[in-house]
Amino acid sequence: MEAAALAGKRFVVLDRPNPITGRRATGPVLHPEYATFVGRAPIAQQHGMTVGELAELFNAEFLPERPSGPVELSVQWLRGWRRELSYDRTGLPWVLPSPNLPSLETAYVYPGSCLFSGTNLSQGRGTTRPFQLVGAPFIDHRWAAELTARRLPGLAFREAYFTPTFSTYQGKNCGGVDINVTDQAKVDAVALGIALLVTLKSLYPRDFAWLNSGTDAKPQWWIDHLTGSDRVRLAVDAGDDVDAIVAGWQDDLARFNGLRRRFLHY
Repeated sequence: MEAAALAGKRFVVLDRPNPITGRRATGPVLHPEYATFVGRAPIAQQHGMTVGELAELFNAEFLPERPSGPVELSVQWLRGWRRELSYDRTGLPWVLPSPNLPSLETAYVYPGSCLFSGTNLSQGRGTTRPFQLVGAPFIDHRWAAELTARRLPGLAFREAYFTPTFSTYQGKNCGGVDINVTDQAKVDAVALGIALLVTLKSLYPRDFAWLNSGTDAKPQWWIDHLTGSDRVRLAVDAGDDVDAIVAGWQDDLARFNGLRRRFLHY
Protein backbone atom coordinates (compact mmCIF):
# COMPACT_ATOMS: atom_id res chain seq x y z
CA MET A 1 0.00 0.00 0.00
CA GLU A 2 2.88 2.38 0.76
CA ALA A 3 4.53 1.54 -2.56
CA ALA A 4 1.27 2.04 -4.46
CA ALA A 5 0.73 5.41 -2.79
CA LEU A 6 4.26 6.53 -3.64
CA ALA A 7 3.75 5.41 -7.25
CA GLY A 8 0.35 7.10 -7.49
CA LYS A 9 -1.41 3.79 -8.15
CA ARG A 10 -4.81 2.59 -7.00
CA PHE A 11 -4.65 -0.36 -4.58
CA VAL A 12 -7.27 -3.12 -4.91
CA VAL A 13 -7.89 -5.76 -2.23
CA LEU A 14 -9.86 -8.89 -3.09
CA ASP A 15 -11.10 -9.77 0.37
CA ARG A 16 -10.83 -13.29 1.77
CA PRO A 17 -12.29 -15.01 4.86
CA ASN A 18 -10.32 -14.95 8.08
CA PRO A 19 -9.79 -18.74 8.28
CA ILE A 20 -10.04 -18.92 12.08
CA THR A 21 -13.09 -16.61 12.16
CA GLY A 22 -13.28 -12.91 12.92
CA ARG A 23 -15.08 -13.22 16.23
CA ARG A 24 -12.55 -11.42 18.37
CA ALA A 25 -9.11 -9.92 18.71
CA THR A 26 -6.73 -11.18 21.37
CA GLY A 27 -3.12 -10.99 22.43
CA PRO A 28 -0.61 -8.18 22.92
CA VAL A 29 -0.58 -5.12 20.68
CA LEU A 30 2.62 -4.18 18.84
CA HIS A 31 4.54 -1.21 20.23
CA PRO A 32 5.86 0.81 17.26
CA GLU A 33 9.50 0.66 18.40
CA TYR A 34 9.38 -3.14 17.96
CA ALA A 35 8.12 -3.03 14.36
CA THR A 36 9.75 -5.39 11.83
CA PHE A 37 8.72 -7.07 8.60
CA VAL A 38 6.67 -9.60 10.62
CA GLY A 39 4.75 -6.82 12.37
CA ARG A 40 4.69 -3.26 11.06
CA ALA A 41 1.82 -1.49 12.81
CA PRO A 42 0.17 -1.50 16.26
CA ILE A 43 -2.47 -4.20 15.91
CA ALA A 44 -3.22 -7.18 18.14
CA GLN A 45 -1.33 -10.41 17.65
CA GLN A 46 -4.58 -12.16 16.66
CA HIS A 47 -6.53 -9.32 15.06
CA GLY A 48 -9.74 -11.12 14.08
CA MET A 49 -10.13 -9.14 10.84
CA THR A 50 -10.12 -9.82 7.12
CA VAL A 51 -7.42 -8.44 4.83
CA GLY A 52 -9.95 -5.97 3.41
CA GLU A 53 -10.81 -4.68 6.87
CA LEU A 54 -7.13 -4.45 7.75
CA ALA A 55 -6.45 -2.51 4.54
CA GLU A 56 -9.08 0.09 5.46
CA LEU A 57 -7.73 0.35 9.00
CA PHE A 58 -4.14 0.75 7.81
CA ASN A 59 -5.12 3.32 5.19
CA ALA A 60 -7.05 5.45 7.67
CA GLU A 61 -4.83 5.13 10.75
CA PHE A 62 -1.25 4.24 9.84
CA LEU A 63 -0.44 5.35 6.30
CA PRO A 64 -1.22 9.04 6.93
CA GLU A 65 1.70 9.03 9.38
CA ARG A 66 4.13 7.67 6.78
CA PRO A 67 5.88 9.52 3.94
CA SER A 68 3.64 7.84 1.37
CA GLY A 69 0.38 9.03 2.92
CA PRO A 70 -2.83 7.08 2.30
CA VAL A 71 -3.47 5.20 -0.94
CA GLU A 72 -6.47 5.23 -3.27
CA LEU A 73 -8.03 2.03 -1.90
CA SER A 74 -10.72 -0.23 -3.33
CA VAL A 75 -11.87 -3.34 -1.42
CA GLN A 76 -13.94 -6.01 -3.15
CA TRP A 77 -15.95 -7.38 -0.23
CA LEU A 78 -17.02 -10.99 0.34
CA ARG A 79 -20.52 -12.29 -0.17
CA GLY A 80 -21.98 -14.89 2.19
CA TRP A 81 -19.30 -14.81 4.88
CA ARG A 82 -20.03 -14.10 8.55
CA ARG A 83 -17.53 -13.27 11.30
CA GLU A 84 -18.20 -16.48 13.24
CA LEU A 85 -17.77 -18.70 10.17
CA SER A 86 -14.75 -21.00 10.35
CA TYR A 87 -13.06 -21.83 7.06
CA ASP A 88 -14.14 -25.46 7.10
CA ARG A 89 -17.76 -24.28 6.93
CA THR A 90 -17.29 -22.10 3.85
CA GLY A 91 -17.13 -24.98 1.36
CA LEU A 92 -13.89 -23.53 0.01
CA PRO A 93 -10.76 -25.67 -0.46
CA TRP A 94 -7.84 -25.07 1.91
CA VAL A 95 -5.03 -23.40 -0.04
CA LEU A 96 -1.78 -23.30 1.92
CA PRO A 97 -0.98 -19.64 2.77
CA SER A 98 2.52 -20.88 3.69
CA PRO A 99 4.37 -24.20 3.27
CA ASN A 100 4.26 -24.50 7.07
CA LEU A 101 0.50 -23.96 7.39
CA PRO A 102 -0.72 -27.23 5.86
CA SER A 103 -4.14 -27.38 7.53
CA LEU A 104 -6.86 -25.35 9.20
CA GLU A 105 -5.98 -27.00 12.52
CA THR A 106 -2.47 -25.57 12.19
CA ALA A 107 -3.93 -22.10 11.61
CA TYR A 108 -5.92 -22.31 14.84
CA VAL A 109 -2.82 -22.82 17.00
CA TYR A 110 -0.35 -20.76 14.95
CA PRO A 111 -1.00 -17.36 16.64
CA GLY A 112 0.41 -18.92 19.81
CA SER A 113 2.86 -21.60 18.73
CA CYS A 114 4.50 -19.16 16.28
CA LEU A 115 6.13 -17.59 19.35
CA PHE A 116 8.57 -20.49 19.41
CA SER A 117 10.33 -18.90 16.44
CA GLY A 118 11.77 -16.68 19.16
CA THR A 119 13.21 -19.57 21.21
CA ASN A 120 15.71 -22.41 20.90
CA LEU A 121 12.96 -24.97 20.25
CA SER A 122 11.89 -26.58 17.01
CA GLN A 123 8.50 -25.35 15.83
CA GLY A 124 7.99 -28.58 13.93
CA ARG A 125 9.34 -27.23 10.64
CA GLY A 126 10.62 -30.22 8.72
CA THR A 127 7.75 -32.43 9.94
CA THR A 128 4.23 -33.00 8.67
CA ARG A 129 2.78 -31.03 11.61
CA PRO A 130 4.60 -27.69 11.80
CA PHE A 131 3.52 -25.44 14.69
CA GLN A 132 1.63 -28.38 16.21
CA LEU A 133 4.74 -30.39 16.97
CA VAL A 134 6.99 -28.31 19.23
CA GLY A 135 10.06 -29.59 21.01
CA ALA A 136 13.81 -29.95 21.48
CA PRO A 137 16.31 -32.68 22.39
CA PHE A 138 16.12 -31.67 26.07
CA ILE A 139 12.31 -32.06 26.37
CA ASP A 140 10.81 -35.12 28.06
CA HIS A 141 7.35 -36.41 29.06
CA ARG A 142 6.87 -33.78 31.80
CA TRP A 143 5.94 -30.98 29.41
CA ALA A 144 2.95 -32.80 27.88
CA ALA A 145 1.83 -33.92 31.34
CA GLU A 146 1.95 -30.36 32.72
CA LEU A 147 0.05 -28.90 29.76
CA THR A 148 -2.59 -31.62 29.97
CA ALA A 149 -3.06 -30.88 33.66
CA ARG A 150 -3.84 -27.25 32.86
CA ARG A 151 -6.95 -28.24 30.83
CA LEU A 152 -6.63 -25.46 28.26
CA PRO A 153 -10.03 -24.99 26.56
CA GLY A 154 -10.42 -26.63 23.15
CA LEU A 155 -6.98 -28.24 23.20
CA ALA A 156 -5.36 -31.61 23.92
CA PHE A 157 -1.66 -32.43 24.23
CA ARG A 158 0.16 -35.63 23.39
CA GLU A 159 3.73 -36.52 24.30
CA ALA A 160 5.61 -36.68 21.01
CA TYR A 161 9.04 -37.45 19.57
CA PHE A 162 10.12 -36.30 16.11
CA THR A 163 13.17 -35.70 13.94
CA PRO A 164 12.97 -32.58 11.74
CA THR A 165 14.16 -33.08 8.16
CA PHE A 166 15.17 -29.41 7.94
CA SER A 167 15.30 -26.21 10.03
CA THR A 168 15.94 -26.20 13.81
CA TYR A 169 17.47 -29.47 15.11
CA GLN A 170 17.58 -30.98 11.63
CA GLY A 171 18.31 -34.71 11.91
CA LYS A 172 18.13 -34.71 15.72
CA ASN A 173 15.56 -36.54 17.81
CA CYS A 174 13.38 -34.08 19.70
CA GLY A 175 10.98 -34.65 22.56
CA GLY A 176 8.00 -32.37 22.87
CA VAL A 177 4.26 -32.04 22.46
CA ASP A 178 1.75 -32.57 19.70
CA ILE A 179 -0.94 -29.87 19.99
CA ASN A 180 -4.42 -30.99 18.94
CA VAL A 181 -7.55 -28.86 18.52
CA THR A 182 -10.64 -30.49 20.04
CA ASP A 183 -13.02 -27.51 19.90
CA GLN A 184 -12.21 -24.65 17.52
CA ALA A 185 -14.56 -22.17 19.18
CA LYS A 186 -12.85 -22.50 22.57
CA VAL A 187 -9.23 -22.14 21.47
CA ASP A 188 -7.33 -19.07 22.65
CA ALA A 189 -4.15 -19.51 20.65
CA VAL A 190 -2.23 -16.62 22.17
CA ALA A 191 -2.95 -17.82 25.72
CA LEU A 192 -1.81 -21.25 24.51
CA GLY A 193 1.51 -19.73 23.42
CA ILE A 194 1.99 -18.12 26.82
CA ALA A 195 1.13 -21.38 28.62
CA LEU A 196 3.68 -23.21 26.47
CA LEU A 197 6.39 -20.66 27.32
CA VAL A 198 5.59 -20.48 31.04
CA THR A 199 5.60 -24.25 31.54
CA LEU A 200 8.71 -24.68 29.44
CA LYS A 201 10.64 -22.06 31.40
CA SER A 202 9.53 -23.66 34.68
CA LEU A 203 10.40 -27.23 33.73
CA TYR A 204 13.63 -26.67 31.78
CA PRO A 205 15.19 -23.43 33.12
CA ARG A 206 18.77 -24.44 32.27
CA ASP A 207 18.10 -25.55 28.72
CA PHE A 208 15.41 -23.18 27.48
CA ALA A 209 16.67 -19.97 25.84
CA TRP A 210 15.34 -17.01 23.91
CA LEU A 211 16.63 -16.54 20.36
CA ASN A 212 19.07 -13.63 20.21
CA SER A 213 19.26 -12.17 16.70
CA GLY A 214 21.69 -9.47 17.85
CA THR A 215 24.99 -9.83 19.70
CA ASP A 216 26.00 -10.63 23.27
CA ALA A 217 26.91 -6.99 23.77
CA LYS A 218 23.67 -5.73 22.19
CA PRO A 219 21.05 -8.49 22.25
CA GLN A 220 17.96 -8.37 20.07
CA TRP A 221 15.43 -10.84 21.39
CA TRP A 222 13.27 -12.02 18.51
CA ILE A 223 10.42 -12.89 20.90
CA ASP A 224 10.05 -9.15 21.60
CA HIS A 225 9.30 -8.49 17.93
CA LEU A 226 6.87 -11.41 17.78
CA THR A 227 4.93 -10.22 20.85
CA GLY A 228 5.31 -6.53 20.09
CA SER A 229 7.30 -5.52 23.18
CA ASP A 230 9.61 -6.91 25.86
CA ARG A 231 6.74 -7.45 28.33
CA VAL A 232 6.08 -11.14 27.63
CA ARG A 233 9.75 -12.11 27.74
CA LEU A 234 10.38 -10.26 30.99
CA ALA A 235 7.23 -11.66 32.59
CA VAL A 236 8.11 -15.25 31.65
CA ASP A 237 11.65 -14.77 32.95
CA ALA A 238 10.24 -13.35 36.19
CA GLY A 239 8.12 -16.47 36.72
CA ASP A 240 4.74 -14.78 36.26
CA ASP A 241 1.78 -17.07 35.68
CA VAL A 242 -0.27 -17.18 32.48
CA ASP A 243 -3.20 -15.15 33.84
CA ALA A 244 -0.90 -12.35 34.99
CA ILE A 245 0.84 -12.16 31.62
CA VAL A 246 -2.47 -12.12 29.72
CA ALA A 247 -3.77 -9.43 32.07
CA GLY A 248 -0.74 -7.31 31.23
CA TRP A 249 -1.88 -6.57 27.69
CA GLN A 250 -5.61 -6.00 28.33
CA ASP A 251 -5.44 -2.19 28.36
CA ASP A 252 -3.64 -2.10 24.99
CA LEU A 253 -6.06 -4.68 23.63
CA ALA A 254 -9.11 -2.70 24.78
CA ARG A 255 -7.82 0.37 22.91
CA PHE A 256 -7.20 -1.70 19.80
CA ASN A 257 -10.69 -3.19 20.01
CA GLY A 258 -12.16 0.31 20.07
CA LEU A 259 -10.24 1.10 16.89
CA ARG A 260 -11.02 -2.26 15.30
CA ARG A 261 -14.79 -1.88 15.66
CA ARG A 262 -14.76 1.13 13.32
CA PHE A 263 -13.48 -1.00 10.44
CA LEU A 264 -15.50 -4.23 10.76
CA HIS A 265 -17.48 -4.73 7.56
CA TYR A 266 -19.15 -8.09 8.27
